[in-house]
Amino acid sequence: MVKVSIDNITIEVEPGTSILNAARKIGGDVVPPAMCYYSKLKGSGGKCRTCLVEVAAGSTADPRPMPKLVASCRTNVMDGMVVKSMTSEKAIDARHGVVEFLLINHPLDCPICDQAGECDLQDLSYDHGLEGTRYEFDRRTFPKHDLGPYIQLHMTRCILCFRCVFAADQLTDTRQHGILDRGDQSEIATYIQQSLDHDFIGNIIDVCPVGALTDRTFRFKNRVWFLNPTDAHRDCPNPKCSGKVTLWYRGDEVFRITARKDQWGEVEDWICNECRFKMKKTSHWVIEGPRKIKRQSVISQGHYVGMTRPHEALPEVMHGRAPKLLMNIHSVSEVNRPAIDLSAIDGPAHSTDFEQPNNQS
Repeated sequence: MVKVSIDNITIEVEPGTSILNAARKIGGDVVPPAMCYYSKLKGSGGKCRTCLVEVAAGSTADPRPMPKLVASCRTNVMDGMVVKSMTSEKAIDARHGVVEFLLINHPLDCPICDQAGECDLQDLSYDHGLEGTRYEFDRRTFPKHDLGPYIQLHMTRCILCFRCVFAADQLTDTRQHGILDRGDQSEIATYIQQSLDHDFIGNIIDVCPVGALTDRTFRFKNRVWFLNPTDAHRDCPNPKCSGKVTLWYRGDEVFRITARKDQWGEVEDWICNECRFKMKKTSHWVIEGPRKIKRQSVISQGHYVGMTRPHEALPEVMHGRAPKLLMNIHSVSEVNRPAIDLSAIDGPAHSTDFEQPNNQS
């Protein structure tokens, strides 16, 4: 085991551990952001430069600082290494520059993008972005491209993290898409617009950190913060599929199915296309329970798991008397029936909950 200090916090890790993974063992704000690194994809990392950190001391044997900022996902720790992440002004300033660079050509279509609410680039720009842009030239644009019946490519939003290329290369037998051209003309594409038809190709949607690869069966149908994620599983006939998924409900309807992700936004177990795109009925699954969502995510609004209801002290103050309701319009309003308590309805309210006895709303 080797000792490394990150933002004045010392931890012991195994030799060969990257600075990024060592920081993840500590957790919190110490962890550098990462847009291209994916622990489950070999070869990933070193593309986006958002995880830059300052190494103040290389090791106990050679305590000299490294002359430049290094990518934490590609730099392994040494015994006695001292790293500055959030405590380094150089690293913070460099991340600001990287975010500004990533947003140069990125379109301002968050209000209509299906990735809004769970976009890593949104979180990164919120933490390290600038209020405006200094870019004065036209942004590069690409036409939308359907990569088969389930996936649509918006190359205009792509940040060239290469995650989808590594995923397709390692999960499928023959990779059909990759990086074409060079420089500012580089793009993710297939040769002569081929279709991606492999059983596990839907996983490239989950690994994409932005809205470049979207689910065609879910596009524009709902917002993720209106949905309730629920863990479920099934005995998938595909031996390579884990069958462990997250169902995204609104009411009783399953709007989409995704693989389960850990706290770093990485897929825990890969799933096949049949589980992802075709099994959209509750009867297909064994429900395990609500998915725990981190509190800083917008998806967690209205979705509380493991919380206790606050003590209601009003009856004690009123000596058991019920509070007097002011401006009670139930008796004159024809919208809601007085006997219906909205807070007691199991699930979202529907028009059928307020129908009058003679079936007139």
